[in-house]
Amino acid sequence: LQDEEMRKDYDYMLDHPEEYYRHYYHYYSRRLAPKVDVRIVILVTVCAISVFQFFSWWSSYNEAINYLATVPKYRIQATEIARQQGLLNKTREKGKNRRSKEEIREEEEEIIKDIIKNKIDIKGGYQKPKIYDILLFQIVLAPFYLCKYIVWYCWWIYRFTIKGQEYGVEEKLYIIRRYMKMSQSQFDSLEDHQKETFLERQLWIRENYEVYKRQQEEELKKKMALDPRWKRYRRWMKNEGPGRLTFIDD
Repeated sequence: LQDEEMRKDYDYMLDHPEEYYRHYYHYYSRRLAPKVDVRIVILVTVCAISVFQFFSWWSSYNEAINYLATVPKYRIQATEIARQQGLLNKTREKGKNRRSKEEIREEEEEIIKDIIKNKIDIKGGYQKPKIYDILLFQIVLAPFYLCKYIVWYCWWIYRFTIKGQEYGVEEKLYIIRRYMKMSQSQFDSLEDHQKETFLERQLWIRENYEVYKRQQEEELKKKMALDPRWKRYRRWMKNEGPGRLTFIDD
C-alpha cells in the first residue's frame, strides 16, 4: 500500500466490497503492468534504428567506392592524381622499409580509393552518410526543419506569387523535381546534361512537362516492345501466366 494509486483502490474496495471483479481487475492490472518507462523503450528503439541506418549507409557508400575503383575511367584518373602527388612512389620504398608485393598492392588500392572518395562527389542513395540524416537527429531537429520550411514557403509565395518575379535556375529545378515526384537525393543523382535538357525544354512549365512525360512513356513502350525479354514475358503471360486454368491429366 505504499503506492498512492493502490491505496485508492484499497479504500474503494473497503467502501464497495461487493465489486470483487473490479478489485481483481485493478489488482492484477497493476501487478502485471510493465515496470519499464515507455519513453525509455521508444528512445532505445529510435537509437537502435539510427545506428542501423548509419552503418547500413556506410556499407552502401563503401560498396560504391569499391565499385568505382574498378571502373577504368575513375581508376586511371585516380592513379594519375596519385602519381602527381607522389603517393605511389612512397609505397615502393627500398632497403629496410621494403615490403612485399601484396602489401604494396593493398596500400596502392587504399590510396586510389581515398582519392576517389575526395575527388568524386557521390550522390543519391550511395552518397557519403551524414549523421544529421539518421532518424534520431531528424526527430530532434524536426521543429527546426518545420520552421525553416514555413519561412521558405512564405518567401516563395512572396517572391513568385505576390511580386511575380521570374524563377531562377534552382527554383526551376525544384519545380521540375516536384513534377517528377523525385526525392532530392534521386534528383541529385541525375547527370548534369539531363538537368540541362530539362531546363532547355522548360519543364518547369506544367504543359511542357506533360508533353515530355507522354514522350517518355511512348519511348518506354517502344523499347519494351522491341526488347526480346519483354516479348518472352508477354508471351508467357498470354499462354501460361497467372490466373490461367488448365485441365490436363497428369
